[in-house]
Amino acid sequence: MAASMCDVFSFCVGVAGRARVAVEVRFVSSAKGKGLFATQLIQKGETIFIERPLVAAQFLWNALYRYRACDHCLRALEKAEENAQRLTGKPGQVLPHPELCTVRKDLHQNCPHCQVTYCSTECLLAAAEQYHRVLCPGPSQDDPLHPLNKLQEAWRSVHYPPETASIMLMARMVATVKQAKDKDRWIRLFSQFCNKTANEEEEIVHKLLGDKFKGQLELLRRLFTEALYEEALSQWFTPDGFRSLFALVGTNGQGIGTSSLSQWVHACDALELKPQDREQLDAFIDQLYKDIETATGNHSCVPNAETSFPENNFLLHLTALEDIKPGEEICISYLDCCQRERSRHSRHKILRENYLFVCSCPKCLAEADEPNMTSEEEDDEEDEEGEPEDAELGDEMTDV
Repeated sequence: MAASMCDVFSFCVGVAGRARVAVEVRFVSSAKGKGLFATQLIQKGETIFIERPLVAAQFLWNALYRYRACDHCLRALEKAEENAQRLTGKPGQVLPHPELCTVRKDLHQNCPHCQVTYCSTECLLAAAEQYHRVLCPGPSQDDPLHPLNKLQEAWRSVHYPPETASIMLMARMVATVKQAKDKDRWIRLFSQFCNKTANEEEEIVHKLLGDKFKGQLELLRRLFTEALYEEALSQWFTPDGFRSLFALVGTNGQGIGTSSLSQWVHACDALELKPQDREQLDAFIDQLYKDIETATGNHSCVPNAETSFPENNFLLHLTALEDIKPGEEICISYLDCCQRERSRHSRHKILRENYLFVCSCPKCLAEADEPNMTSEEEDDEEDEEGEPEDAELGDEMTDV
């Protein structure tokens, strides 16, 4: 709940990942595409690989609400105490052990032209080298008529929180190609991701933009073209190509959560304290999260790995949840823990609507003979069976 949600374009380990253990990419099926498989025993708790995204971008509403993150790696820029003050709505909120905050404001750097902020000189230079020279608005950063600002405003007007993607992710993809000396290499990298049929692409765009998605998609395409047209990527700017690009981002994106407060909490957990001091600190943190709540995760339904961002930036860590034997496929879950406990039919409904596939993991296969009924329908049926015939009258009398 304390995390910044940003959007990251995720990719397979063979592109830019640092594998910690022996894994390989194999073709699974035309429906599923490629899968990641272990080639040796992976023990519970082992980091399988660390992945650096090709491009990443902060959610636009998230940025508008002034969550300050590095414009390149998305590392949190506000101190843990500032993070807590903003999330609780308490300007006077003070955190104990301030020395545990890892944010180094003395290292922060601004683009000299548009003033966007980076966590370090390294990120400033990396962004400039890859895409920022094309995207930098210079002194027009706050000009509503600048083509990129018009594009971002249009995106916010059709894609409200909770955000699931960012038009600037696509903009950084185009800018990366425009700046690249070897344009073909980057085009090949972006082209390797999972592609969908025209009908499936429309479903994804519909999910992202809502019922009026066709008109909204055309508006975004026009503004995107005005701001960023590149001859080497001309197909991306056609109606069909733009829809495909949109669907590619929608199905291959990976959400990132970064939070200086979360990092501070983890550091507090590692402190060696007297029992009484530990009890007091834990109680303080529990209350802090209650105050925040008052003010304001390859799929399997039984995953053997999970993603996390422990370095508080865009580096994704894939960690084993259990021992993984050689030859066993490595799977994460696209469902949260509550969704994974719902009926097989409910899980399939969520996965079909959001990711356009039907799961065939061991749990789903074992539950194949269950009725095709969602968890809500099961609850409604139980409620109806349990109600006496005069239940409606009783309710009416109670209301009176």
